[in-house]
Amino acid sequence: MKIEELPLQGAYILTPQRFGDERGFFSETYNKAAFDEVVPDIEFVQDNHSMSRDVGVLRGLHFQLPPDGQGKLVRVPRGRVLDVIVDLRVGSPTYGDHAAVELSGENWSQLWVPVGFAHGFCTLEPNTEFCYKVTSLYAPQSDSGIAFNDADLGIKWPLPENELILSDKDKAQQNFKDFKSPFKYEKGIS
Repeated sequence: MKIEELPLQGAYILTPQRFGDERGFFSETYNKAAFDEVVPDIEFVQDNHSMSRDVGVLRGLHFQLPPDGQGKLVRVPRGRVLDVIVDLRVGSPTYGDHAAVELSGENWSQLWVPVGFAHGFCTLEPNTEFCYKVTSLYAPQSDSGIAFNDADLGIKWPLPENELILSDKDKAQQNFKDFKSPFKYEKGIS
């Protein structure tokens, strides 16, 4: 597995190998021992799978508040997205910074999103499927988010805002400057 650290400490792109022949391919998309070498002591408790029919579906920027914070290992088995994470860890040298990566069925890359990051994505192809493993069960009482179009974050989404398709919930998320982050940065902890 190829592993690349992003500029936001603790976040990684992991690209599993694919072995193909005339029948198709095989890929080991998750291996606990290999993952532990990069991000130790993580236990996944839930797998999620979404499908977005249209180009321009934007989901995010989401996270769960403590004590229900979620780390996520995300991938796109079919289609293509621009995936964005924002560092919400108070004291982090990259607090408020974001990173954007393309995930697709073609590049086969995955993104590790640690607890303390907001996460969202925008679909770039129709019928895009998005899969992710999480470290904490969904907890509606801890569900939170930041506005996808927050001026202070300056995220460059791949389509004009009037072409994006959002849920009512995502249209009404709070601004970054109004968010009082409970997440604390601990150097060397993913």
